[in-house]
Amino acid sequence: MSMFCFQCQETAKGTGCILSGVCGKTPEVANMQDLLLFVTRGIAVYNQELRKVNKSSSEADKFVFDALFMTITNANFDKQAIVDKINAGLALKQELGKQVSLPNPPDECTWTGDESTFEEKASTVGVLRTADEDIRSLKELVHYGIKGMAAYVEHAWNLDNESQELYAFIQHALAEITREDITVDELIALTLETGKYGVMAMAQLDAANTSHYGNPELSEVNIGVGKNPGILISGHDLKDIEELLQQTEGTGVDVYTHSEMLPAHYYPELKKYKHLAGNYGNAWWKQKEEFESFNGPILFTTNCIVPPTKNATYTDRIYTTGASGLEGAIHIAARKEGQPKDFSAIINHAKTCQPPTEIESGTIVGGFAHAQVLALADKVVDAVKSGAISKFFVMAGCDGRMKNRNYYTEFAEKLPKDTVILTAGCAKYRYNKLPLGDINGIPRVLDAGQCNDSYSLAVIALKLKEVFGLEDINDLPIVYNIAWYEQKAVIVILALLHLGVKKIHLGPTLPAFLSPNVKNVLIENFGIGGISIVDEDIASFLA
Repeated sequence: MSMFCFQCQETAKGTGCILSGVCGKTPEVANMQDLLLFVTRGIAVYNQELRKVNKSSSEADKFVFDALFMTITNANFDKQAIVDKINAGLALKQELGKQVSLPNPPDECTWTGDESTFEEKASTVGVLRTADEDIRSLKELVHYGIKGMAAYVEHAWNLDNESQELYAFIQHALAEITREDITVDELIALTLETGKYGVMAMAQLDAANTSHYGNPELSEVNIGVGKNPGILISGHDLKDIEELLQQTEGTGVDVYTHSEMLPAHYYPELKKYKHLAGNYGNAWWKQKEEFESFNGPILFTTNCIVPPTKNATYTDRIYTTGASGLEGAIHIAARKEGQPKDFSAIINHAKTCQPPTEIESGTIVGGFAHAQVLALADKVVDAVKSGAISKFFVMAGCDGRMKNRNYYTEFAEKLPKDTVILTAGCAKYRYNKLPLGDINGIPRVLDAGQCNDSYSLAVIALKLKEVFGLEDINDLPIVYNIAWYEQKAVIVILALLHLGVKKIHLGPTLPAFLSPNVKNVLIENFGIGGISIVDEDIASFLA
């Protein structure tokens, strides 16, 4: 076993990657990520102690959510970048340690090794450091939840929106999972608390996005191409696309969104840029063929990277920024002293490239975040009361490579014509281009946006509960059939559990990091379930 990782849905054999990552990460990168998390937990322990006396470090706060984000699936494949982060973490931890006295510090605090010992130490601090299967399962469930939360916190931070309460919880949770004496009951409580703070993190990011860019609005997005050279921007960070749009204006270079960046087209302050030309391609996993035909440079702002094959022609067109990283790619540095990032290198590169090759044409519709849907509330409520809409199906989440994800396309096609799909995240690419029609002018696919915009779906559900005068959110005509892939989906699911939502169905497989006992707790207490055959599932959901 050269590594061990089971944090994503596609983990090898549904149990764990042990030779190399299905995502493309090497054992060396996987092990350095484990070591970075180990160092980060030590920083969290120290900073929590300093927070008790109002001396917490803002540098430590940022380091923690940066480091967590770097280890999310498909975010960073650059071993040297991760090693550099470990070294920075060791230096920071040493400074924090000078200010803190702990009677029994965990190993995460006391280890001060140098690079010559990184590989050896990494082999002892990964997931399998915890022998008890149930304790391990719950620790990782919390760990993956706060990884997803950290991604949302970082996007909000980029828009000058911070929450000391969220920083404190993330570091508290990290400190708790260093404990060797923590019990199953304590971890179950911590898991549910993680969901509570997950709702807060998504609400914070929603407020940051809408205060800067306006409320998403009903929008038609072009999926064809123009005649100018283009830059394709992937990932999730709206601040990055804003600055890229500002710097490309008037240059003759168009900007196209990819995968989870599609919802940039829904925000008034971003869609006003005429050279925001459209959305190119589909979900992240199809990039190997789609990047070939795009012809121009590609900018990764967050996770969504699939390492290119050796014979790929677009390798020298890849740029990364923020938490993302790929060995051999050009990395665009962080903002300094309040100044925007410098995208001149990728813009100059784009000017030398041919325009994108068209792979499809037409438009897709989106922008149904909570403000837009609530503006249509009377229309929606009337459709439900009249029977025109019989049920809503929440099909938010992530897309992925596995063939059994065709389930979600077939599911959408076979749903009765009086049902509406509520979606967010890249799972929508399985059905957002299907001709599913509308109900009294209401599109049958209502796309709220990115994975974090699942918050909008929760707001919509709570508003419908209020309008219909229901006591329990589970009495609404809403079914949750969610596709998951990585850790941002984990925090969305924990957030839904905190809001009281039950009978969530997860697919295409249940997480490998859930031990049999933990899985049973989720099934018995929350009705968590998997998926089966489309026809059988639809019949069950409509019964």
